Amino acid sequence: MRPIARPGEPDKRSLRREILAVRNRLTPDDLRETSAALAGRALELPELARAGTVAAYVSVGSEPGTLALLDALRARGVRVLLPALLPDNDLDWGAYEGRGSLARVQHGGRMALFEPAGERLGPDAVTTAGAVLLPGLAADARGMRLGRGGGSYDRVLARLERAGARPALVVLLYDSEVVERVPAEPHDRPVDAVVTPSAVRRFRPAS
Repeated sequence: MRPIARPGEPDKRSLRREILAVRNRLTPDDLRETSAALAGRALELPELARAGTVAAYVSVGSEPGTLALLDALRARGVRVLLPALLPDNDLDWGAYEGRGSLARVQHGGRMALFEPAGERLGPDAVTTAGAVLLPGLAADARGMRLGRGGGSYDRVLARLERAGARPALVVLLYDSEVVERVPAEPHDRPVDAVVTPSAVRRFRPAS
């Protein structure tokens, strides 16, 4: 059942469509510039400076670029975990060992994803992370995140909660994607910070 939007609040489907339309107008130069700026901002986060393990993802298409950030974290000696999509939309994890360790995987009619080609560590590997970088399409002033709707990261967040794990949750977005309000459901969990190419917006003090 689709959530009912509050008066003046866009529903998730229309908001996703609007944001993706803007992203699809970005040029390759836009993507390169924002990727470098995003990495610089994210690397300033104390949560990432402290984390021995960071769960992240490889950006695809017009998503805010993550490869520069993944390489910088690895250069710091951080263990970087990347997801591999399972048939039920849950996520397994593997270690990032550099760009040559990535495999392009086509999941049915969806966009191809870049996944770790090495050993699979199991869905629970994410519970070892000190910080989790989340993909998203928008976030609001409460720290509520709008995802793509596949539910994979809802499962990740539920797994963290069951395990009693409290990694820092950080969503990576473009500047225009921090909005006044996104539709939220009872199971949605706020993130701790949003990183965009020009700023960090924090919703929970760094501990």
